[in-house]
Amino acid sequence: MTLFWRIFGLNAVVLGAATALLLWAPVTVSVPVALAEAVVLIVGLGVMLVANAVLLHVGLAPLERVTRRMATVDLLRPGQRLSVAGHGGVPDLVRAFNDMLDRLENERATSSARALSAQEGERRRIAQELHDEVGQSMTAVLLELKRAADRTQDPSLRTDLQHAQETTRGSLDDVRRLARRLRPGVLEDLGLISALTTLTTDLSTHTGLAVHRRFDSDLPKLDQQAELVLYRVTQESLTNVARHAEATEVVVRLYRDGDIVRLLICDDGRGIGLAHEGAGIRGMRERALLIGANLDLAPAPKGGVQVSLSVPHSQNGG
Repeated sequence: MTLFWRIFGLNAVVLGAATALLLWAPVTVSVPVALAEAVVLIVGLGVMLVANAVLLHVGLAPLERVTRRMATVDLLRPGQRLSVAGHGGVPDLVRAFNDMLDRLENERATSSARALSAQEGERRRIAQELHDEVGQSMTAVLLELKRAADRTQDPSLRTDLQHAQETTRGSLDDVRRLARRLRPGVLEDLGLISALTTLTTDLSTHTGLAVHRRFDSDLPKLDQQAELVLYRVTQESLTNVARHAEATEVVVRLYRDGDIVRLLICDDGRGIGLAHEGAGIRGMRERALLIGANLDLAPAPKGGVQVSLSVPHSQNGG
Protein backbone atom coordinates (compact mmCIF):
# COMPACT_ATOMS: atom_id res chain seq x y z
CA MET A 1 0.00 0.00 0.00
CA THR A 2 1.42 3.38 -0.98
CA LEU A 3 1.68 6.21 1.50
CA PHE A 4 -1.17 8.06 -0.21
CA TRP A 5 -3.57 5.15 0.15
CA ARG A 6 -2.42 4.52 3.73
CA ILE A 7 -3.30 8.09 4.79
CA PHE A 8 -6.51 7.99 2.73
CA GLY A 9 -7.52 4.73 4.38
CA LEU A 10 -6.87 6.04 7.91
CA ASN A 11 -8.94 9.13 7.27
CA ALA A 12 -11.67 7.02 5.63
CA VAL A 13 -11.89 4.87 8.77
CA VAL A 14 -12.38 7.93 10.98
CA LEU A 15 -14.92 9.58 8.67
CA GLY A 16 -16.78 6.30 8.20
CA ALA A 17 -17.03 5.81 11.95
CA ALA A 18 -18.31 9.37 12.36
CA THR A 19 -20.91 8.86 9.62
CA ALA A 20 -22.12 5.64 11.21
CA LEU A 21 -22.55 7.36 14.54
CA LEU A 22 -24.58 10.13 12.93
CA LEU A 23 -26.77 7.62 11.11
CA TRP A 24 -27.57 5.36 14.04
CA ALA A 25 -27.10 7.59 17.06
CA PRO A 26 -30.31 9.10 18.55
CA VAL A 27 -29.10 12.62 17.91
CA THR A 28 -30.75 15.30 15.80
CA VAL A 29 -29.69 18.80 14.92
CA SER A 30 -32.31 21.54 15.03
CA VAL A 31 -32.24 25.05 13.69
CA PRO A 32 -31.22 27.06 15.56
CA VAL A 33 -28.82 24.57 17.21
CA ALA A 34 -29.58 23.79 20.78
CA LEU A 35 -26.82 23.95 23.39
CA ALA A 36 -26.91 20.21 24.10
CA GLU A 37 -26.70 19.41 20.39
CA ALA A 38 -23.73 21.76 19.95
CA VAL A 39 -21.94 20.08 22.85
CA VAL A 40 -22.52 16.65 21.33
CA LEU A 41 -21.21 17.80 17.92
CA ILE A 42 -18.12 19.44 19.43
CA VAL A 43 -17.36 16.34 21.51
CA GLY A 44 -17.82 14.18 18.43
CA LEU A 45 -15.46 16.40 16.43
CA GLY A 46 -12.86 16.17 19.20
CA VAL A 47 -13.14 12.39 19.29
CA MET A 48 -12.69 12.23 15.49
CA LEU A 49 -9.61 14.46 15.63
CA VAL A 50 -8.03 12.44 18.43
CA ALA A 51 -8.78 9.16 16.67
CA ASN A 52 -7.38 10.50 13.41
CA ALA A 53 -4.21 11.73 15.15
CA VAL A 54 -3.67 8.38 16.88
CA LEU A 55 -4.18 6.39 13.68
CA LEU A 56 -1.87 8.69 11.69
CA HIS A 57 0.79 8.46 14.40
CA VAL A 58 0.66 4.67 14.30
CA GLY A 59 0.58 4.54 10.52
CA LEU A 60 3.45 7.00 10.01
CA ALA A 61 5.64 5.80 12.91
CA PRO A 62 8.13 4.12 10.51
CA LEU A 63 8.73 7.49 8.85
CA GLU A 64 9.56 9.03 12.22
CA ARG A 65 12.05 6.22 12.88
CA VAL A 66 13.65 6.84 9.49
CA THR A 67 13.90 10.56 10.27
CA ARG A 68 15.55 9.95 13.65
CA ARG A 69 17.98 7.45 12.14
CA MET A 70 18.90 9.86 9.34
CA ALA A 71 19.76 12.48 11.96
CA THR A 72 21.99 10.17 14.00
CA VAL A 73 23.51 7.69 11.55
CA ASP A 74 27.30 7.54 11.50
CA LEU A 75 29.03 5.62 8.74
CA LEU A 76 31.99 4.99 11.05
CA ARG A 77 29.66 2.94 13.26
CA PRO A 78 28.25 0.45 10.76
CA GLY A 79 25.28 -1.82 11.21
CA GLN A 80 22.73 0.80 12.25
CA ARG A 81 19.60 -0.49 10.53
CA LEU A 82 15.87 -0.12 11.00
CA SER A 83 13.63 -3.13 11.48
CA VAL A 84 11.08 -3.56 8.72
CA ALA A 85 8.08 -5.83 8.25
CA GLY A 86 5.37 -6.10 5.65
CA HIS A 87 5.12 -4.64 2.19
CA GLY A 88 3.93 -1.38 0.73
CA GLY A 89 4.96 2.24 0.67
CA VAL A 90 6.40 2.77 4.16
CA PRO A 91 8.10 -0.67 4.53
CA ASP A 92 9.55 -0.26 1.04
CA LEU A 93 10.86 3.17 2.04
CA VAL A 94 12.55 1.69 5.14
CA ARG A 95 14.10 -1.09 3.03
CA ALA A 96 15.37 1.48 0.55
CA PHE A 97 16.88 3.48 3.41
CA ASN A 98 18.65 0.38 4.78
CA ASP A 99 19.92 -0.47 1.29
CA MET A 100 21.22 3.07 0.93
CA LEU A 101 23.14 2.73 4.21
CA ASP A 102 24.65 -0.54 2.92
CA ARG A 103 25.89 1.19 -0.23
CA LEU A 104 27.20 4.22 1.63
CA GLU A 105 29.10 2.08 4.15
CA ASN A 106 30.63 -0.03 1.40
CA GLU A 107 31.63 3.06 -0.58
CA ARG A 108 33.02 4.73 2.55
CA ALA A 109 35.05 1.63 3.42
CA THR A 110 36.41 1.39 -0.13
CA SER A 111 37.34 5.06 -0.36
CA SER A 112 38.86 5.02 3.13
CA ALA A 113 40.95 1.99 2.22
CA ARG A 114 42.30 3.77 -0.87
CA ALA A 115 42.98 6.97 1.08
CA LEU A 116 44.74 5.20 3.95
CA SER A 117 46.76 3.09 1.53
CA ALA A 118 47.88 6.23 -0.26
CA GLN A 119 48.65 7.84 3.09
CA GLU A 120 50.81 4.91 4.17
CA GLY A 121 52.63 5.04 0.83
CA GLU A 122 53.31 8.75 1.29
CA ARG A 123 54.50 8.12 4.85
CA ARG A 124 56.96 5.52 3.56
CA ARG A 125 58.22 7.87 0.85
CA ILE A 126 58.75 10.77 3.26
CA ALA A 127 60.38 8.49 5.85
CA GLN A 128 62.73 7.13 3.20
CA GLU A 129 63.70 10.64 2.11
CA LEU A 130 64.27 11.71 5.70
CA HIS A 131 66.45 8.69 6.31
CA ASP A 132 68.38 8.67 3.03
CA GLU A 133 68.70 12.37 2.27
CA VAL A 134 68.19 14.50 5.35
CA GLY A 135 69.70 11.94 7.70
CA GLN A 136 72.78 11.38 5.57
CA SER A 137 73.27 15.11 5.04
CA MET A 138 73.10 15.78 8.76
CA THR A 139 75.48 12.90 9.43
CA ALA A 140 77.95 14.46 6.98
CA VAL A 141 77.59 17.84 8.72
CA LEU A 142 78.19 16.15 12.07
CA LEU A 143 81.41 14.56 10.82
CA GLU A 144 82.63 17.86 9.35
CA LEU A 145 81.98 19.62 12.63
CA LYS A 146 83.93 16.94 14.48
CA ARG A 147 86.90 17.23 12.12
CA ALA A 148 86.84 21.03 12.41
CA ALA A 149 86.74 20.82 16.20
CA ASP A 150 89.67 18.39 16.22
CA ARG A 151 91.79 20.63 13.97
CA THR A 152 91.19 23.99 15.61
CA GLN A 153 93.61 25.33 18.19
CA ASP A 154 91.21 27.97 19.52
CA PRO A 155 89.53 26.69 22.72
CA SER A 156 86.59 29.07 22.34
CA LEU A 157 85.97 27.99 18.74
CA ARG A 158 86.32 24.34 19.71
CA THR A 159 83.64 24.80 22.36
CA ASP A 160 81.30 26.42 19.83
CA LEU A 161 81.93 23.62 17.34
CA GLN A 162 81.29 20.96 19.97
CA HIS A 163 78.04 22.72 20.90
CA ALA A 164 77.06 22.72 17.22
CA GLN A 165 77.86 18.99 17.15
CA GLU A 166 75.51 18.29 20.02
CA THR A 167 72.77 20.37 18.42
CA THR A 168 73.19 18.57 15.11
CA ARG A 169 73.26 15.18 16.84
CA GLY A 170 70.01 16.02 18.65
CA SER A 171 68.41 17.14 15.40
CA LEU A 172 69.57 13.94 13.71
CA ASP A 173 67.97 11.89 16.48
CA ASP A 174 64.73 13.85 16.01
CA VAL A 175 64.79 13.17 12.26
CA ARG A 176 65.35 9.46 12.84
CA ARG A 177 62.55 9.33 15.40
CA LEU A 178 60.22 11.14 13.01
CA ALA A 179 61.14 8.69 10.24
CA ARG A 180 60.35 5.77 12.56
CA ARG A 181 56.96 7.27 13.39
CA LEU A 182 56.16 7.74 9.73
CA ARG A 183 57.26 4.26 8.72
CA PRO A 184 57.53 1.70 11.53
CA GLY A 185 60.27 -0.42 10.00
CA VAL A 186 60.58 -2.39 13.22
CA LEU A 187 56.99 -3.54 12.68
CA GLU A 188 57.94 -5.13 9.38
CA ASP A 189 61.27 -6.48 10.62
CA LEU A 190 60.60 -7.64 14.19
CA GLY A 191 56.81 -7.79 14.56
CA LEU A 192 54.03 -6.06 16.45
CA ILE A 193 55.26 -6.58 20.03
CA SER A 194 58.71 -5.15 19.30
CA ALA A 195 57.17 -2.22 17.42
CA LEU A 196 54.80 -1.38 20.29
CA THR A 197 57.64 -1.73 22.80
CA THR A 198 59.77 0.71 20.80
CA LEU A 199 56.82 3.11 20.42
CA THR A 200 55.98 3.17 24.12
CA THR A 201 59.64 3.45 25.14
CA ASP A 202 60.16 6.46 22.87
CA LEU A 203 57.02 8.12 24.24
CA SER A 204 58.08 7.59 27.83
CA THR A 205 61.61 8.86 27.13
CA HIS A 206 60.55 12.08 25.40
CA THR A 207 57.44 13.00 27.44
CA GLY A 208 58.18 11.61 30.91
CA LEU A 209 54.86 9.77 30.84
CA ALA A 210 54.93 6.46 32.71
CA VAL A 211 53.89 3.76 30.24
CA HIS A 212 53.04 0.29 31.56
CA ARG A 213 53.10 -2.48 28.95
CA ARG A 214 51.19 -5.73 29.33
CA PHE A 215 51.56 -7.87 26.23
CA ASP A 216 50.46 -11.51 26.14
CA SER A 217 52.92 -14.00 24.75
CA ASP A 218 50.34 -16.33 23.17
CA LEU A 219 48.86 -13.90 20.66
CA PRO A 220 47.58 -15.49 17.43
CA LYS A 221 49.34 -14.58 14.22
CA LEU A 222 47.79 -11.50 12.60
CA ASP A 223 48.07 -10.40 9.01
CA GLN A 224 50.11 -7.34 8.06
CA GLN A 225 47.12 -5.03 7.71
CA ALA A 226 45.78 -5.90 11.17
CA GLU A 227 49.19 -5.37 12.78
CA LEU A 228 49.49 -1.98 11.08
CA VAL A 229 46.04 -0.94 12.33
CA LEU A 230 46.90 -2.01 15.88
CA TYR A 231 50.16 -0.06 15.70
CA ARG A 232 48.57 3.11 14.27
CA VAL A 233 45.71 3.07 16.78
CA THR A 234 48.21 2.73 19.62
CA GLN A 235 50.32 5.51 18.15
CA GLU A 236 47.39 7.90 17.76
CA SER A 237 46.01 7.07 21.22
CA LEU A 238 49.34 7.68 22.94
CA THR A 239 49.83 10.90 20.99
CA ASN A 240 46.43 12.12 22.18
CA VAL A 241 47.28 11.18 25.77
CA ALA A 242 50.61 13.03 25.61
CA ARG A 243 49.12 16.16 24.02
CA HIS A 244 45.71 16.55 25.62
CA ALA A 245 45.08 14.23 28.59
CA GLU A 246 47.40 15.82 31.18
CA ALA A 247 48.01 12.27 32.38
CA THR A 248 50.87 10.90 34.45
CA GLU A 249 50.63 7.26 33.41
CA VAL A 250 49.08 5.09 30.74
CA VAL A 251 48.59 1.33 30.46
CA VAL A 252 48.87 -0.44 27.11
CA ARG A 253 47.50 -3.99 27.03
CA LEU A 254 47.50 -6.41 24.12
CA TYR A 255 45.95 -9.75 24.92
CA ARG A 256 44.04 -12.68 23.54
CA ASP A 257 40.35 -13.13 24.30
CA GLY A 258 39.32 -16.37 22.64
CA ASP A 259 39.68 -15.84 18.91
CA ILE A 260 39.84 -12.06 19.33
CA VAL A 261 42.92 -9.90 19.89
CA ARG A 262 42.14 -6.92 22.10
CA LEU A 263 44.11 -3.70 22.45
CA LEU A 264 43.33 -1.70 25.57
CA ILE A 265 44.82 1.73 26.34
CA CYS A 266 43.90 3.45 29.62
CA ASP A 267 45.23 6.71 31.04
CA ASP A 268 44.63 8.64 34.26
CA GLY A 269 44.11 12.01 32.58
CA ARG A 270 41.17 14.37 32.47
CA GLY A 271 39.11 12.33 30.01
CA ILE A 272 37.38 13.34 26.83
CA GLY A 273 34.27 14.75 28.51
CA LEU A 274 31.61 16.10 26.15
CA ALA A 275 34.08 17.08 23.46
CA HIS A 276 33.36 15.97 19.92
CA GLU A 277 35.53 13.32 18.37
CA GLY A 278 38.35 14.93 16.44
CA ALA A 279 40.08 13.91 13.25
CA GLY A 280 42.46 11.62 15.14
CA ILE A 281 39.72 9.49 16.72
CA ARG A 282 37.70 9.35 13.51
CA GLY A 283 40.86 8.30 11.71
CA MET A 284 41.23 5.44 14.18
CA ARG A 285 37.63 4.42 13.51
CA GLU A 286 38.30 4.39 9.77
CA ARG A 287 41.34 2.19 10.25
CA ALA A 288 39.36 -0.18 12.45
CA LEU A 289 36.69 -0.52 9.76
CA LEU A 290 39.34 -1.64 7.26
CA ILE A 291 39.84 -4.90 9.17
CA GLY A 292 36.31 -5.28 10.56
CA ALA A 293 37.43 -4.37 14.08
CA ASN A 294 35.41 -2.61 16.77
CA LEU A 295 36.77 0.58 18.34
CA ASP A 296 35.20 1.82 21.58
CA LEU A 297 35.97 4.82 23.76
CA ALA A 298 34.83 4.87 27.38
CA PRO A 299 35.79 6.49 30.71
CA ALA A 300 38.82 4.78 32.22
CA PRO A 301 38.78 3.47 35.80
CA LYS A 302 41.25 6.16 36.89
CA GLY A 303 39.38 9.02 35.25
CA GLY A 304 40.93 9.20 31.82
CA VAL A 305 39.95 7.59 28.52
CA GLN A 306 39.88 3.89 27.75
CA VAL A 307 40.43 3.00 24.09
CA SER A 308 39.48 -0.56 23.17
CA LEU A 309 40.12 -2.16 19.79
CA SER A 310 38.89 -5.72 19.12
CA VAL A 311 40.36 -7.49 16.08
CA PRO A 312 38.21 -10.43 14.92
CA HIS A 313 39.32 -13.94 14.11
CA SER A 314 39.07 -13.24 10.36
CA GLN A 315 42.19 -11.06 10.60
CA ASN A 316 44.33 -13.85 12.01
CA GLY A 317 47.13 -14.67 9.67
CA GLY A 318 47.03 -18.42 10.27
